[in-house]
Amino acid sequence: MEVLKLLIQRNTVRSMGFRSGQFSPLESFSTSCQWRTRKKVSQYSTVDTERYSSLVRTVMSSKTSSQTSASIDEDKDYQLYGPVIRSRPPSQQHKVPKNLHPLLNHAKAHSEYVSGHLARVILQKDPSKPSISSVTRILQKTMPPEQAFYLERWKRRMIAKLGEDGFKEYSLNIFKQGKLFHAAVEESLTPETSPKEDMECPSEVAGCMESVSHVLNEITGVRAIESAVHHSRLQYLGIVDCVAQYRDSLCVIDWKTSEKPKPFLHNTYDNPLQVAAYIGALNSDSNYSYQVENGLIVVAYKDGSPAHAHFINSEQIKPFWEKWLLRLEEYAVK
Repeated sequence: MEVLKLLIQRNTVRSMGFRSGQFSPLESFSTSCQWRTRKKVSQYSTVDTERYSSLVRTVMSSKTSSQTSASIDEDKDYQLYGPVIRSRPPSQQHKVPKNLHPLLNHAKAHSEYVSGHLARVILQKDPSKPSISSVTRILQKTMPPEQAFYLERWKRRMIAKLGEDGFKEYSLNIFKQGKLFHAAVEESLTPETSPKEDMECPSEVAGCMESVSHVLNEITGVRAIESAVHHSRLQYLGIVDCVAQYRDSLCVIDWKTSEKPKPFLHNTYDNPLQVAAYIGALNSDSNYSYQVENGLIVVAYKDGSPAHAHFINSEQIKPFWEKWLLRLEEYAVK
C-alpha cells in the first residue's frame, strides 16, 4: 500500500512537467513543502543610507519657503550692493514739550465780552524790531518728512500733467479762489452788509458758498473776522479767519477749500495744529478781552457738496496744542 502511494506521488510530479532528477530522494519528499521565489533586489539597496541620513533629516525637517520675483530681486540687490540695513521704526513714546505753556490765560478768567464790537486787528510789522514768524511759516518749516514727501510727489505729478507754467497758473488760481471765498464768507457774516439773499457771490466761489451754507446758518455772535493775533510769550503771530459761536460754543473758525473730500479730522493734516496755535495766541493777546477753548475747521467744496465741519472741543484741542508747542521748539532749533 505504501509503495502504491509513492508511485502515485511520482506520477503526479511528472505530470506537472518536472524531471525526476530535480528533487532529492523520495524519502525526503513531503506533500507540505512550500515553493519559494527568488527575492528581487532593489537598485537602491546599494545606497549608503547611513551616510545620507543626516541630509535626509535636514531636508525633511526644514520649512519650505516660496521664492517670489521680489525675493529674487532682493537677492540680486544683496549681491550687488550688500545687505540691506533697515532702519528702526520711529519711537512711539509720547513726546512732551520742554515748555508746556498753558493754552488758557488765567488773567482773562473773569473778563467779560462786550457784545457789538467786531474785532479786525490789522497785522502791523515794525521794521525796527526783529521779525516774528507766522503760524503758517512755522508749520511749513517743521513739516514731517512723510507729509513733505507726499506733498512733493503731488507737486511733481501736477507739473508732469500741467507743465511748469501750467502749475504756476493753477497755484495762483487756487490762491485767488481762496481769497474770494474768504471775502464772500466775511461779507455773509458781517452785520453791516445786506441780507444774505440779496448778496451777489462771485461765480468762482459760488459752489463753495453753497457748500458752507448749512454751516453759516449755525454761526452766530461773530466777534472777530480776519483779525491778527500775537502770542507775546511764545513770539509767533497769525490771522484768525473768524471767532464766533457755532452751536452755542465759542470757536476759532478756519475756512478751507478742497478738491477732495475730507470727512475726518485727520484728513486735514496740520490744520488742527494751526487752529490750536491761533487759540493760544488769541488767549494771550491783550487786544481780545475774552478766551476761546474750541476750534472749528470747515472744509468747503467747489462742486457745492455739503461742507465738512470738524468741531474740536476744549479737551480735544489740548493734544494739538502740545504738538504745536513741539513744532515751535523744533522751529527754534532750526
